[in-house]
Parts: sequence; structure tokens; C-alpha cells
Amino acid sequence: MGYRWIFRTIDDEKTVENLAATLKIPKSLSSVLSTRGITNENDGELFFHPKLSKLYSPFLMDGMDIAVKRILLSIKNGEVIWIHGDYDVDGTTSTAMMYQFLQSIGAKVGFYIPDRLSEGYGFSVASVDHAIEFNASLIITVDCGITSVDVIRYAKEKKIDTIVCDHHEPAEILPEAVAILDPLKPKCDYPFKYLSACGVAFKLIQALCDVVSTSEDAYSYLDYVAVASAADIVPLIDENRIMVHFGLRKLNENPRPGFKALVECAGLQLGNLTTSSIIFGLAPRINAAGRVGDARRAVQMMIQKIEINAYHIAQQLEQENRKRRTLDEYTFSEAEKVAQKYLVDNSAKSLVLHSSKWHAGVIGIVASRLVEKHNLPTVMLTSVDGLAKGSARSIKDFDIHSALKKCESFLVEFGGHKHAAGLAIEEKNIDEFRIAFEKIAKNYINDKMVEPEIIIDTELNLDELSPRFFEVLRLFSPFGHHNHKPIFFTKNVRTTSGVKIVGQNHLKFRAIQRNFVIDAIGYHLADKIHYVSGAKEFSIVYTLEENYFKGGMSPQIRIKDIRPSEE
Repeated sequence: MGYRWIFRTIDDEKTVENLAATLKIPKSLSSVLSTRGITNENDGELFFHPKLSKLYSPFLMDGMDIAVKRILLSIKNGEVIWIHGDYDVDGTTSTAMMYQFLQSIGAKVGFYIPDRLSEGYGFSVASVDHAIEFNASLIITVDCGITSVDVIRYAKEKKIDTIVCDHHEPAEILPEAVAILDPLKPKCDYPFKYLSACGVAFKLIQALCDVVSTSEDAYSYLDYVAVASAADIVPLIDENRIMVHFGLRKLNENPRPGFKALVECAGLQLGNLTTSSIIFGLAPRINAAGRVGDARRAVQMMIQKIEINAYHIAQQLEQENRKRRTLDEYTFSEAEKVAQKYLVDNSAKSLVLHSSKWHAGVIGIVASRLVEKHNLPTVMLTSVDGLAKGSARSIKDFDIHSALKKCESFLVEFGGHKHAAGLAIEEKNIDEFRIAFEKIAKNYINDKMVEPEIIIDTELNLDELSPRFFEVLRLFSPFGHHNHKPIFFTKNVRTTSGVKIVGQNHLKFRAIQRNFVIDAIGYHLADKIHYVSGAKEFSIVYTLEENYFKGGMSPQIRIKDIRPSEE
């Protein structure tokens, strides 16, 4: 795919100069700060040095005081609390975190994670029945429940109260729960709307700690929030940025046995874990538990107190992640063949794909890969117990949850948010749904939206890459949604010492500009080798990386795209 290069504009050059002077940072990086809404020294200091004191009071969330009172009453009365979670990273971390915390304050507690293949997503009657067998009188749902009107009514009929901790979009009718904690709930004035489910559950823990101990006791659970927030691709701004910053510190400096075991199995290094380590290392292994097996093992691994026990489970997840990758590659290959039938004339604005042969555990991953390849909103469906169930993934500026809502007459159920959703549909309705979904996509998606773009933060000369530059650049982390690694543009670059093609079509060379030389790699860019061969000058857009080896650090350019300099 060809990319459009879009340069961010600077509205106020004086603000950039003032930030550079007051924060004592390179002007190119103060330019990046200003385009991210940082316009004064105080905001810059808080951005670079997050403070736990800036977290919002959990009691600003509607229903929090009721939830806290009900939980404390259950502990006082010796009631059993049942936690119902989801099988993905956000759901399992929320479950493990809530389970460990409630136990620590004297609660009798059990948990339930539904089977992805046989039960699917969401709070279920089966879970309520298990809660009854467990003699529970209070259920806390995490990462689900906001649309579970019928199931929560069933629990109420069985004399079981429910507290919902969710971050998904609510439906028009809210369930009859004792308390609903969801920043997206109508009339909830909580100032930050983009928490992960684990973030919402953490706010409940924070509120309980405010009552029974101190907020500092809650902060020890921020490693869970960091893992969930990175994996669930929530915006790493505002409160999320603070929680992930301190959660990563906990993960690197004092990991609990479950995370330490997973880090070892993933071949990662404690002390250097980042959000990328979570997204590409830890999260796939946690998810593998539910994709090709029993997701409860992920929770069991995270709550282990003995390292060897945690390591045995982590090894199982490692093996299942390898199996998942094999299924992933097969399913992607097959799905791509089907996709090409709909893309033959380049007029399609969406993809709705179905096969009864596809494994339900990997279709969400494959949907994301198809979006990455074709830049079209994609729905992947497979057959489970007579229904077509699946995952929907979106592109920038297309609200896939809203699109599904417009098609709900064809659906048995659906739920999710702007960027991703789950759904179920009767197989006989798939073709009609495909037509309706495509019509909505064509109404909303223009040609520019499906043309991939690279947003460039600022121009940079390579000789600006001083040790101080990298020191400041590190302070921009944690990186993630809405706080991406800065993307730089440099022109009049040449190669020195030749160009190599390494691995699977990757370009590798040493870049030189203004007598400054740095290693560069461009993944999947071997088809652009003619731009960088010989003594030609070219332009690059890229991010910067730091490779650590034997106590030393070497900087490297990670190229995203290349053009001849004259373009």
C-alpha cells in the first residue's frame, strides 16, 4: 500500500519556543508536545512526570458509593462474592486483580470465566447457576454486564445482587443491578471516559481502599491495569497514562509471580518492559489461554503466590500460543482468499467473511490483520452451535459499534465499542447483513479514509539525535493509542556501506545525513530498495528505538516509509 504523508501543523510557534526554553528540551520535541495538547510548563512537567495524586476520586463515578457499601456489607455478613470476567486480557486481569484484592480484605470469593467456544462473550445464566452452587449472594461482573439485562434480572430473581464493572457502550435499557460502574453510562459525570475494564475495577478497589485502608494499598494493583490498558488499546492519556506509567514500574521492579513467569516464557527482560512488550509479548500468551483452551488458567497463573506453580501454567500458555499462531496463519490465509472475491473491483468499503471451518479463538486476530492489510472495517464469522459468531474490527473514524447497531435487526446479539465489537447472527441472515453493513460503510467511508496515512509529528535532522534528545524522548512513554511514538521526517538522507535485505523482505542499512550516521531498518520495505541504492538521496518517515545489549545502548531508526527526495 502507498501511504499519504500528513504533517501535523503548529498553531503557535511561540508556544513551541516557550516549551523548549522552560522545559529545557530540544525544539523538535517541544513541537511534538504542543501537537499533543501540551501548551505550558506545568502540563509538560505532569506529562513527563506523572503523579498518582492526579488520579481522580473513584467516588466521582456514578454508583461507586453504593457498590462500596454493598461489598463491605457482604464481607461483614460473611457472604460469598462471585466474580464473572471475560476471557481476554482485560477480562482475566480484572478478574485476577479483583479476586486477589477481595481476598486480602477478608472476602469469601470465587470467579468464573466463560468458555470462548461453547459459551461466548458476556454474563450468562450459566454463570449465575454456578454462583448459586457456590452459595454466592453477590456477583461482580468485570469487562461485561452493561447490556446483560435479562441475566441480571435472572440473578435478582434468585436473590443474588449484581455490581457491574464495565467500560463498553450501554444499550438504551440498563440492567437492574445494585450498582453499575461504567464511565460511559448516561448521567455518569466521571471526568475520564476511556478506562479499560480493569481500570474501572481498579477504581472500585481504590474506593474500597479509601474506606478500609489507604489509596497506597490500591496502587500495588496497577500492574494489572497496565497490562489490561496496553492490551485493550485504550487511549494512553490522562488517567490511563498515570496508571500505566506506575503499573509498568511495578511490573519491571517487583513483578508478581504470574507476570514474572510469563515474562520469562516470552523471552523478555525485566527492567525493560514497555507497552510494546505487553502488546506483543504478554498479551498474546494470556489470550491464548482462552483462544485454544480454558481461560481460567490465565487467572490462576496471575493469582499464584508460588513462582514454580505460576511458571508451570505460563509454560502451558506458551505452548498454546504457538498453537494459536499456527491457527492464525492458516485462518488468515483462507480468509484472504475469500476477501479477494469481494475486493476484485476495488469498490468494497467493508469485509464480512464467514466460514464454518475457522477457529473461533483466532478470528478476532485475523480480523485485525485484514484491517491492517486492506484498511477496511472487517467482520469475521465462524459457526458455533448453529449460530455465526464473530468479531468486528474497524478503521480510523468509522464507529463499528454504531454500524452494528444500525444492522441490529439482522443480529442475535452484539456488543463492544467504537473500534472493536463481538456479534452473533443466524447463518441465514449473513448475506442480508453483509449488504446492509456494506451500505452503511459506503455512506460513511470516503476514498481518503481507506487510503492509509502516516501522521508525521515533526521534521528532524539526524545530527539532533544527542543523548539529551533520547533522554527526553523516553519521557514521552508509555506509548499507545493517542500517545504514539513520535514519527519524524528527515530529507536528503543517503546510505553508507551498502544496503541489505534481511529476514522477510526487510531493508537494513546505515543512514547518513549532515555527516551523522545511524543504523536503520525498514520492515517489509524491500520493494523500495531502488530508492536507497547507490548515492541517491531520499526522504524517510520513522520512529526511534533504543537497543540495549551488555549494558550499552545503541539508537536505531525504524523506517515506516521511504520516498525519493525530490517528491
